[in-house]
Amino acid sequence: MMASRSGQAIAARTALARGDINATQKLAATLVANDPGDAEGHFLLGVAESSAGRVHAGIQHLGRAIELNPQGEYRAQLAKLFTLVRQDGEAAAVLREAERALPADALSRDTMGCVYARLGDHAAALGHFSAAVMLDPQNRQFRYNQAVTLNFLGRTEEAEAALETLITLAPDHARAHHLLSSLRKQSAEHNHVERLAHAHSVTVDGRDRLLLGYALAKELEDLGRPEEALERLCAVNAEHRGTLRYDFTRDAATFDAIEANWPSIAAAPAEDAPRDAPIFIIGMPRTGTTLVDRILSSHPGVESAGELQAMPLAVKKAAGTRTPTVMDPDTIAAAARSDMGAIGRDYLQRASHFRRDPGRRFIDKFPGNFHYVGFIAQALPAARIVCLRRHPMDTVLSNFRNLFAVGSRYYDYSYDLLDIAAYYVGFDRLMALWREVLPGRVLEVRYEDLVADQEGQSRRLLAHCGLEWADECLSFHTNDAPVSTPSAAQVRRPIYRDSVARWKRHEQVLEPVRRFFERSGISID
Repeated sequence: MMASRSGQAIAARTALARGDINATQKLAATLVANDPGDAEGHFLLGVAESSAGRVHAGIQHLGRAIELNPQGEYRAQLAKLFTLVRQDGEAAAVLREAERALPADALSRDTMGCVYARLGDHAAALGHFSAAVMLDPQNRQFRYNQAVTLNFLGRTEEAEAALETLITLAPDHARAHHLLSSLRKQSAEHNHVERLAHAHSVTVDGRDRLLLGYALAKELEDLGRPEEALERLCAVNAEHRGTLRYDFTRDAATFDAIEANWPSIAAAPAEDAPRDAPIFIIGMPRTGTTLVDRILSSHPGVESAGELQAMPLAVKKAAGTRTPTVMDPDTIAAAARSDMGAIGRDYLQRASHFRRDPGRRFIDKFPGNFHYVGFIAQALPAARIVCLRRHPMDTVLSNFRNLFAVGSRYYDYSYDLLDIAAYYVGFDRLMALWREVLPGRVLEVRYEDLVADQEGQSRRLLAHCGLEWADECLSFHTNDAPVSTPSAAQVRRPIYRDSVARWKRHEQVLEPVRRFFERSGISID
């Protein structure tokens, strides 16, 4: 009987390795039915259940497996599942336990690295990614994860070497090509244009074409061929935009709902609202939010927690809606009648898992929090809010030139110039609302002013945030904290002016955007 159970476990493992989740589930269910105390059966059943989308059932089975046999492999998978359901505190606790009984297999070490990365601890993640690569050097995903983390940690030369090794192993690895192009400004002597052009020409997968197209456009721009770069980008984005079921009316409805529900938010109770003073950096993406994050987090009394989803998730929980998106009109309307104090406490609890030094104030630099300014102001009365503003035309161009999270529906607006322009108008309208109803709560900083007068604007930022002056804020580029945004390379060098008025190089292509802004009352002078 024991041999039979062992054979079934091996068969279930084999089915899992080849991606046959149904077979894994059936074999593992039989193991558990025959012996409820079979730890391996519960583990495999938990993995199968979660892979089929039943994550909470997977958590229960993995928890039972760990009770029966507290090994590192089981804990690594449980930590991963906790992050999938946004239980970051539980994930961190399970990781600490896994560290005391490290798994011996490469997949588990990579999984631990992914969970650490999800929690914003890239330094801890790197050791596990490197172990996974050492244990299974042929695995593409393990090598890619290691390279990404090296980049986040500012170890650019090592990241470049890791990516070249990966591309040698897998010449069609589009994500590796895309990341490699972003590590530095390419030169005539050192670039990958020819290799990228060939890879793009032979690739048929839509997502790979998008990644390679963006990488090629970026390198052409670096080489002083901006017209060719934008032409390539227009074609790549148009191809991808054609695959999306996006209509700006979806985002317009959200903007409208925020404005319409502000009176309810303002009148909602705020029982025991926390007095903590986190710093929120908001704005349209690619407008200088990472730069300001680095300036402020260079202050000895401040740390950056990264781009958190803590406020959107706290508002969603307060709303209690079961809609598939985190933010939508129904969620906004329901949350507007909630206890703002409870939202503030929930936010701080969620954010706590991404902090390294509780003795310092922390920054949440998720740009999309501009939607939530009303909730932030009521739920966290002492919070400081900084909004980055950039010339409207440069904002549109920079959003169009940057590839965000491809799988996120939040960024579907970013593949068409006029969609971005419409989104900007919605953003601008919301900022006008916050300016009117919350005077003084949001400091608006123009990117162009920051570039022209770094010290003056830095002093203004620190004063708004209630911080004493610190000379370290002027040398933000020496800050060795990880950067996990597309601006990682840029913020590791002193302030530069290359991106100011970039749109004027492409006035003809951007003319429809200029006319749209003119009709919408957006000044571009």
